[in-house]
Amino acid sequence: MGLPAPVNPYRIGEAAAMLGVSADTMRRWVDAGRVAAERDEHGHRIIPGAQLAAFARELARSENPETGRPSSARNRFPGIVTDVVLGDVAAQVEIQAGPFRVVSLISRESAEELGLVAGAAATAVIKSTNVMVELA
Repeated sequence: MGLPAPVNPYRIGEAAAMLGVSADTMRRWVDAGRVAAERDEHGHRIIPGAQLAAFARELARSENPETGRPSSARNRFPGIVTDVVLGDVAAQVEIQAGPFRVVSLISRESAEELGLVAGAAATAVIKSTNVMVELA
């Protein structure tokens, strides 16, 4: 077996889409030296796949960005509540987090305590197969 094939480089727009940010944000990060970029044969900035992966890991911190306290939850999707359906015991909460629609079934009591209504900023925190909702 030979060496593994190198990972393709990504153009600024592709890298930005993968990280869920604008191309302008990606350019600012490159200009600030937060992520290394090279130039292709046409002079376009490209980011090697391994560099982008390392940067993505750096962005995915293991602490709650709102409180700065450590958390075991690794998957956080900040977004906006688009719908809350209250039942007798449970509530179905829908959050649009960028291009992702996240639906969670939580207790009615929790939904009411958090004051979840359409238009509220919230973060879907996903741990294993459970989805918890935190106020943003």
